[in-house]
This record gives sequence, C-alpha cells and structure tokens, in this order.
Amino acid sequence: MSDPDQSTIQAELVHPDCSACGSPLENGDLRCAICGKSAPARRESASTKEVVKILRCTGCGAAVAYDPKKQAPSCSFCDSVVEIETLEDPMEQTGGYLPFTVTPEEAKAQLQGWLSSLGWFRPSDLSSTARVQELKPLWWVAWVFDADARVSWAADSNHGSRRSPWAPHAGATQMVFDDILASASKGLSAAEVDVLASGYQLETAKPAPEGAENATIEQFDVQRSQARKHVAQALNAISHARVEQTEVPGTRFRNLKVSLVLQNLVTHRLSFPAYVMAYRYKGQLYRLVISGQDKRLLSGNAPYSVAKIVGVCAVLAVIVLIVLMATSLS
Repeated sequence: MSDPDQSTIQAELVHPDCSACGSPLENGDLRCAICGKSAPARRESASTKEVVKILRCTGCGAAVAYDPKKQAPSCSFCDSVVEIETLEDPMEQTGGYLPFTVTPEEAKAQLQGWLSSLGWFRPSDLSSTARVQELKPLWWVAWVFDADARVSWAADSNHGSRRSPWAPHAGATQMVFDDILASASKGLSAAEVDVLASGYQLETAKPAPEGAENATIEQFDVQRSQARKHVAQALNAISHARVEQTEVPGTRFRNLKVSLVLQNLVTHRLSFPAYVMAYRYKGQLYRLVISGQDKRLLSGNAPYSVAKIVGVCAVLAVIVLIVLMATSLS
C-alpha cells in the first residue's frame, strides 16, 4: 500500500503540533498521545461539538451509518435487530473512502472461478450448482498509521548458553512503521482483513463514497483513547514479530518482551471497499468476501465432498491392511 494523497482525503481539524515532541495533536485531544503533555487550550462552541448517530447491531455489535430515510431494521452482517445509538465527539471519524473499482459482475464471476479452483475434495458440481443469494457492497473501516519507534527487547536464547539451556539477551533498535493497517471493523473477521489488506491503493482515497450504490457504510464506533489502544497493540505485535525475526540471536528463544517509545505517530482513518457475498449450495449458505479494488483477494468458506473424503479414507484403510498382512506373512 502506498501513502495516501492528503489532497484527496477529507481535512480534519487539528491543533498545532505538540510543543514538547512535535507529534500531531487532533481535534478534541486534551493531551499528546506520545509524551502526555497538555494540549493548548482552545475555546469550542456548542456548534463545534459533533454528535454521531449509528445503527448498532444487538447480535454482532457492528456499527453502520444511520440514515433515517432507509428505516433499516436489521444488520447487514448477521441479520440481527439494530438499534439507534447516539455518540458524541471526540469519536473516530472516517477521513476518506477508497472507491470501488471491481464491479458486482466481476465479483460474481470471481466467485465461480474461485469455486472451480478449490480442488478435488470439493463437490464436483460446486461451481455449476452454487447460486449467489446476496451481494452486498461494504465500506469497512480501519486505522492506517505511520510511526517511528525505539524498541527495547529482552529474551532468553540458546545462543551462548554453554552448560545451561538458556542465556539472557537484550538489545534496542530503531524501527519505522509505514502504512500499517489496524482493523476497526466488526463486520469482517481478522482473517478476512488479513487477506484483503494488501490489495488497496491508499492514494485513491476520496472525501465521499464512490463506485457502489446502496452500500453498507461501517462506522468507527470507539472513542479516540480506545482507538489508540488498538493502534498501540498493533504496533507492539508487529515489533514483537520483527524482533523475533531479526534481533534475537540463536535458533531457540523464550520469554521475549518488547517495549516501545513512539515518535511521530500519524494516524489516518479510512474506509475500504469490499463485497460481502452469500451463496447457496444445496440449501446451505456460505460466505465470501472480495476486495473492492482487487478481485483476486478474497476470503470465504465452501463445502467439502463427504463421499470423496470417505472414499479416500477407505482406500487408505485397505492399503494399510494389505501392508500389515504382508508384514505379518513375511
């Protein structure tokens, strides 16, 4: 993913940079998220206080945009009842929408191609028999952030352990995080997001949704302090993985701990296009999610052929029996 073009993303009101560490301060911040220094006082009128209305699903917890004209009674993700919820600023708000470049027809064709490629253990008539039940365009939400960090770590490793199985090691390194995506979606699973995330072009972000009609628009539904906890957790997980791969000596290690000191954390809030598809095969519904910008990126489930699996197991059982009989006779 490349850097977003800020001229195409809806401008967000910000304070001046923090006087202590230079990190950006956003509208509504009382303290710097990096060093904790108090933000400059700013007078806010009642008209600047933003009130957000969302539809909250009572089943899966997803939040979508509220449009009183639509009178939407059920969740687009799980079909449970939704209720109106009012949230007050400072809430996370989308700063840009990546447009759909994959059409619904292309998404349906990709489903058929994917079903045909799943392998021998699937039903032979899966591609020809499966029928699309519903195809719903969706803008799901995520934070995309850049940061510099000083990462300190400590771990036990077999490197230099001599007579003991473990030896202590520690170190520090500078890391750069560029265009790191942390999902805020409740409609898509973490596994689905992992598949879709790599195919988006951040520089295509627009101030308003484009490329799909009657789409579900998912909302950020956490306060900024909670959002920063999500971002911090993502940074910690990534730095942990990087230290494992490049910093800890030896071939085995345990008790790895990492600690980050962040600098220049910049966060973008974006909405990403995808198609959520339900297809039916012999009375059973299955789900598939396809990227709205790269149809090759998809995540879904599909049935297996019980008859083929039982047949293979039977053949293997016969082979094992023959081998055992031959062994006993020799």
